[in-house]
Amino acid sequence: MTEEEQMQITMGLIINAGNAKAFAVEAITCAKNGDFEGAKAKLKDADQALVEAHNTQTGMLTQEAQGNHVNVTLLTVHSQDHLMNAITFLDLAKDLVDVYERVAELQN
Repeated sequence: MTEEEQMQITMGLIINAGNAKAFAVEAITCAKNGDFEGAKAKLKDADQALVEAHNTQTGMLTQEAQGNHVNVTLLTVHSQDHLMNAITFLDLAKDLVDVYERVAELQN
């Protein structure tokens, strides 16, 4: 894998992980405003972006396992940080949307 290819893959991971987190933030905002259908749609978008990011990571790990070592750069580490943060944030966003929905049900 060339440096340019690695850079493109790494940036794709950062972009998809960032999109997943952004969709999760939007889901929380929708839930906070009582738009639970919108929140669920945003969570679905976040899940899809996370799948894309995870698939990219899996491809990188597969290359490594096949003996095609990836140069570990600060950008590569940064991309892994983005992915882990997105996973954690999305898990929490799902719970928070549920809490907002339950509170709304109790208020009605």
